[in-house]
Amino acid sequence: MAQSTSLIAGVADRYAGSLFDLARETNSIPAVEADLTRFEALLHESEDLTRLIKSPVFSAEDQEKALAAVLRQAGITGLVANFLQVVAQNRRLFAVPGMIQAFRRIAADHRGEATAEVTTAHALTETQESELKAALKSIANKDVSINVTVDPTLLGGLVVKMGSRQIDTSLKTKLASLKLALKEVG
Repeated sequence: MAQSTSLIAGVADRYAGSLFDLARETNSIPAVEADLTRFEALLHESEDLTRLIKSPVFSAEDQEKALAAVLRQAGITGLVANFLQVVAQNRRLFAVPGMIQAFRRIAADHRGEATAEVTTAHALTETQESELKAALKSIANKDVSINVTVDPTLLGGLVVKMGSRQIDTSLKTKLASLKLALKEVG
């Protein structure tokens, strides 16, 4: 399992690096990031689209046609649309979520920012997001962009991953630790 995950990460990093190089050459890094974010939102909203990109059952031709229709409907054109079509032709759509994350990481590094993946039990307010960015900036000593994901199973608190560091203050983890401690006692 770990090896297949690292293979997918390797594919994602290579493709994201190529997309970043093209975006930098055309001075369109922010536009590419915005289109990738819109496509990622579509993935989160549609189980059918997620199934399309992850399932090996669909042929490359079927994936290309369906993807072209989705991109056209979403108004995603230009570099990102062409990129996703090439990814579909090469049968690498399963790695698109990793490619999006890798592109964000590369773009943030290019801007001199650090990136943090934040998972929360509830959506953060703008004030909470600002305070979190400020706290992470003091740790990283550079601007921090955050990608927030909501996971209600955390019950409360949050999990922050920044580089090789992870801070887990979720109630789910605390309850699991308490359960383990109670098993040891009793």
